[in-house]
Formats: sequence, structure tokens, C-alpha cells
Amino acid sequence: MEILLLDKNHPLITDQLLEKNFILEEDFTSSYDEVCAKIQNYDGIIIRSRIPLDANFLNKGKNLKFIARVGAGMENIDIPVAEKLGIQLINSPEGNRDSVAEHVVGMILILMNRLFIASQEVKNGIWLREENRGDELLGKTVGLIGYGNMGKATAKRLSGFGCKVIFHDILPNISDEFATQVSLEELKEQAEVLSLHIPLTEGTHYLINEKFISEMKNDFYFVNTARGKNVETKYLVEALKSGKVKGACLDVLEYEKSSFENLESENEDLQYLLSSEKAIITPHIAGWTHQSKEKLAQVIVDKIVSSFC
Repeated sequence: MEILLLDKNHPLITDQLLEKNFILEEDFTSSYDEVCAKIQNYDGIIIRSRIPLDANFLNKGKNLKFIARVGAGMENIDIPVAEKLGIQLINSPEGNRDSVAEHVVGMILILMNRLFIASQEVKNGIWLREENRGDELLGKTVGLIGYGNMGKATAKRLSGFGCKVIFHDILPNISDEFATQVSLEELKEQAEVLSLHIPLTEGTHYLINEKFISEMKNDFYFVNTARGKNVETKYLVEALKSGKVKGACLDVLEYEKSSFENLESENEDLQYLLSSEKAIITPHIAGWTHQSKEKLAQVIVDKIVSSFC
């Protein structure tokens, strides 16, 4: 099988697939149109996010048997068209679930304990104790929306902090020792910390909007390591200003490019988030550890080999 690699990934992908006698071509620079012109020559593609695989692209890939995305989200692929064409879709959420879970907990602890703020103050000669009193996770009710690989790994970490962890998911009856499944209404009633672990779909686009925030009973901390467009940012900013949202931990932003490589726009809401002590912002790196880079690649290789060897 001939496979086209469109993004740079861990070298174990090429090393191990070559050992299994796959034929590989790396192309990390060609444009969408240039790749479209040659895609019919390949049996498979391995991608991250550089090029959107829309209906036009997929229909040109007349010999494609699979698309493998090194990561969890699949929103850069026209999934209904791929399924209609019989193209197998492979992703690797198992590879960075631990990285995401640790990032979530780390961001929450930094925000609630004012660690970054206090550290910067001391480095600038300011010694404030009362002003930097923290807020403990112990005893808090943490609500997760989405209980797949990322949600489960996050609940496992949080269980060690003495939290009550609840979650809402579209799949029924998936409670475990770390978290209890509830309705979305119950989650809004109970949660004091809210964390998203969902894909970006038509149903989850702007899930966190003015109405959702207003329906949360408690003032709450908010965490998003899922997708930026799960959140309508202007209403999150309004809630931060009013105190309804006590603080926000954002690894993803509504204003990111589709490739996640940078921001595509700036506005007053973004500037508020970047300057506010109530917000911790990171550049889409929750799943981006040295270990997850290798694990993501290994999961992809294992799934390809399992299906096509």
C-alpha cells in the first residue's frame, strides 16, 4: 500500500510502517490543490491538521482505503462523505489522553491557587499573602461534558483530589469508579468546575453560550481543552466580568486557525482574556507532551497494521 504523509510526526511512524513493507511518501509543503492533483495515487493518508479533507478532496482520492489522523479530533475530515466512499477513518485519542488530563489539572491548580500571579509578583519584588489566598479543589463538584478517553483520564486524576466528579455524555450507562453520569440539567445544577472533553460537531458548536452559562446554578470555574469553537467567547468574557465564571482555563480559542498553528483573528474579547488575571491561556498544547507525541504515533501505526497487514 502507498501512503501519503502530509504532516510531520514522530519518526516511529515511518520506521515501523516501512518495516511492514508499506510504501511511504512525505509531503509537508504542497498546497491543497497540489495534493488534490495526486491523491488518486495513494491507498492511505496520515495527517494532523494542515489540509482539510473535504468532499472535493475525498472524491479525488479514488483509491483511498483509509485516513489516519494523528490526534483525537476529526473535524478537518468530511466524515459523511468518507464513510459513503468506504474510507476507513482512524484516529488516536488514546495517545494523548494522559497529557490532556494532566494539563487540565495543572491549569485548574494554577488558576485556583493564583500560582502564576503570585510567582510573577514575587519576582517583581511584591510580597502579597492575603491577596493570594487560594481556593481548594477538595470538596468541589467537577462536571465533565464528554466522557471518552480525555474525560475518563481527567476524572481519574481528579478523584485523587477529593472532588465529586460527575459527567454528561451522549452514550448511556458509562459511569465508573471515578465519575457518575448525570443529565445535562443535573450537571448545570451541581457543577462548581466545568471542563469540556467533546469533539467539534454541529451539535457542540457554541455549546457554551449565553443560555448555557445562565443556566449554571453556581458561579463556576471553566476549563476548555477540547475545541475553541465549542465556546462562544463573547459570552464567556461577559461571565468572567460579572463573576458568574470565576476563572477560565483555556488551551483552545475560538480564534485559532483550522491548523491550530496560530490565531487567525484578534478582538477585544481575546485581548481581555490575554490580560485578565481570571484567565490562564495556553497555545493548544494540552495533548502536546514529549510522551504523547510518541504514543499518538504508536496508536496510529498499531491501528493501520491491525487493519491492513
